[in-house]
Amino acid sequence: MLFTLAGPLALSFDSRVRYVTKWPLLVPGILISSAYFVLWDSWFVYEGIWSFNPDYIIGWELFRLPMEEWLFFIMVPFACLFIYECCNYYIKKDWLGKSAYYINAALIVILLVVVFFRYDKVYTMMNFMSAIVLMLLHQFVFKPKWLGRFYISYIFSLIPFFLVNGVLTALPVVSYNDAENLGIRIGTIPIEDSIYCLLLLLMNTTFFEWMRQKKSR
Repeated sequence: MLFTLAGPLALSFDSRVRYVTKWPLLVPGILISSAYFVLWDSWFVYEGIWSFNPDYIIGWELFRLPMEEWLFFIMVPFACLFIYECCNYYIKKDWLGKSAYYINAALIVILLVVVFFRYDKVYTMMNFMSAIVLMLLHQFVFKPKWLGRFYISYIFSLIPFFLVNGVLTALPVVSYNDAENLGIRIGTIPIEDSIYCLLLLLMNTTFFEWMRQKKSR
């Protein structure tokens, strides 16, 4: 948690990106996404779809979730939206702007195919279907101009994601019931976690951009 938070927090006061001035815009997305994922995670722990190793957590729990998991839904969006803002500032050209909706559509199709054939895997199905619904909203309803920039930042976010999640799954701090996922791992990380990350970040970015547009109006 501290590793995830340290860099973005320290650099929030940089005079170029000025992330500190955007902190208030993060609040709605973090609160709403946290509520969604806390309910999801709590149910998964209850059903034995995943569990937390007591050797690596403080032991304070609420709704079956350790304090660290609650903090995860604050610190990870905070850190990844910092990456998103840095990408917006330093990468002037929207490299994926013209192809963003093709990328989005391709991901929707791939995830739908996986869900169709592996609907019996609870983590896979719930994770992928949640992402599909959100991506469909962006494809046909919201149609944001920033979608290409989101996918660029998501690619960059996968670097710390694999580092941090690699540690969490290797020790392991978090253990997965492989009967409820595809059993495909990137190192020690279930492949579903990369879509879990996409869903969490896209949800938070959507609210962040909505708040930014609301503020500008």
